[in-house]
Amino acid sequence: MENVDYGPVNPQAPFVWHGGDYNPEQWDSSIWDEDMDLMQKSYFTVPTLGVFSWVSLQPSETRFDFTWLDTVLDKLSAAGRHFILATPTAAQPAWMSYQYPSVLRADNRGVRRHHGFRVNYCVTSTVYRNFARQMAERLARRYGTAPGLVAWHVSNEYGGQCFCEGCANEFRVWLKERYDGSLENLNAKWWTKFWGHTYTRWEQIQPPYADGENRLHALTLDWNRFQDEAALSLFKLERDVLRAFSLSHIPITTNMMGTYPWLNYRRWAREVDVISWDCYPQPNDQPSDIAFSHDLMRGLKDGRPFVLMEQTPSSQNWQPVNALKRPGVMRLWSYLAMAHGSDAVMYFQWRRGRGGCEKFHGAVVEHARRTDARVFQEVSKLGEELQALGSRTLGGRTNARVAIIYDWENRWAIEASVGPMQDKRYLPTVKRHYGAFWRRNVPVDMVFPDSELERYDVVVAPMLYMVKKGVVERLERHVANGGVLVVTYSSGIADETDIVFEGYPGPLKSVLGIWNEEVDALYQGQTNEIVLLDGLGTYKCSRLCEIIHCEGAESIANYGKEFYAGGPVVTKNMFGKGEAYYIATDPEDRFLDDFYGDILAELNIEPPLHVPQ
Repeated sequence: MENVDYGPVNPQAPFVWHGGDYNPEQWDSSIWDEDMDLMQKSYFTVPTLGVFSWVSLQPSETRFDFTWLDTVLDKLSAAGRHFILATPTAAQPAWMSYQYPSVLRADNRGVRRHHGFRVNYCVTSTVYRNFARQMAERLARRYGTAPGLVAWHVSNEYGGQCFCEGCANEFRVWLKERYDGSLENLNAKWWTKFWGHTYTRWEQIQPPYADGENRLHALTLDWNRFQDEAALSLFKLERDVLRAFSLSHIPITTNMMGTYPWLNYRRWAREVDVISWDCYPQPNDQPSDIAFSHDLMRGLKDGRPFVLMEQTPSSQNWQPVNALKRPGVMRLWSYLAMAHGSDAVMYFQWRRGRGGCEKFHGAVVEHARRTDARVFQEVSKLGEELQALGSRTLGGRTNARVAIIYDWENRWAIEASVGPMQDKRYLPTVKRHYGAFWRRNVPVDMVFPDSELERYDVVVAPMLYMVKKGVVERLERHVANGGVLVVTYSSGIADETDIVFEGYPGPLKSVLGIWNEEVDALYQGQTNEIVLLDGLGTYKCSRLCEIIHCEGAESIANYGKEFYAGGPVVTKNMFGKGEAYYIATDPEDRFLDDFYGDILAELNIEPPLHVPQ
């Protein structure tokens, strides 16, 4: 990394933030002075407060109590701490749910849920929105100019969907605007004549209920877009109130969840001042998977650094098995985050609660409250190292010459479609192509269908099923100007309403120079072969085998088995000054390593360091 255009997240706090979720309202006030002492010992510089404190701040509809928060913030200020302040709107109080049941979310059968858990509110409820706006305004008026405030944290981990009648009504309003008030236009775009599902009145349109219309793919796709935009409008509602009563340099964010499927974070990135996210790897994740998620988050704002808002210092507690991070792993993964763009190292949680469903989730301060505990010592040592770094890593940009395209809406469309096999594996496929560069220590930027591609030598588009407006033009311009493009199977299939093109790969045909006639799906354990025409290798492939024909492209590898043996499986098409490759099957990693290795060597793309695995 090198310092370029980007300064620190907040110029009033120009250092690597080291902190995390702090919930003093869960504890007697006699504990708070101990917290200040332990934060000093562990170099815990930026705690996050208020995440789930709504009922503590507003015990009833007409009563508010900020005195405890005033006291804690005074103590943090006296101890030289900065702080991030969250709006507590991820978990509405019980009094609200019982007095106004319309704020509760409905499940995918339209049944209203009971009070409980979190993020259990209806995204379109005007009652909920009014209460959220009121709380955000009271917090902003009271603390928006506090000298220790370094960022606003709106709500927590937006997610899920609401299928209540209110959302159904708002969905119909949204559809009328999207389709210019024309049911005829909607029916055409949705291909509703299939199974005789044509709509004749707007009120006939319902959400894709589990026991209703859930096989009309364009409906499901638009429902996901609507719910995503409704949740984003909630964030914007609170953000705008906070901005109106806060100092202008205070950034406003919300914590994202990496590859979480149901929110289009690229759209959200335009509305937040800084990306922040919570990193909780799955048990079977490889280091490259963690790096991929960091790069995805960094890519959301076109390379700007992000905030690692949460990670566990030791173990999670909600996986089927929750192994400890081995000694040194927390430090290693923290620097991994920084190497891929984070300007902060934050944790959930500061102190382990004594009750609730996360009482066994890892924390900086464990139940024994000892400073000689391994985890506390590791956090403290890392905090000391980060303090010594000062501002030297802030605002850095990774100078990548390789880009990989990812798209949430593309994922929605692929996973909703029926055939040619059930398990589409879009995300794992993107990660596998990323992994081929990661294993060579070659930097990668994650980009999106609306990203500009001029700065890259290599652009990879795995499973680009949905071809959005402007994408073909950008890809063709990239290749024509001398770039390399790699496109895989399941690409160029449908438009933005999931209407398939009459002939694949649709508008990508010109740049790829191929025609896709049929798709063969392979059963588990079944494989085919990729046979290089230069005689230098044979590789296994599986899952999907497209039967393609060259129309301008040349084959550089053919299938080795089945009735389509000898037909092209990997092609190369010269287009302008560049070249476009098509991989018509799901190859083994060894092929990806060799294939991309050859491209990198040809373009003289070297890693910053040659390192062992």
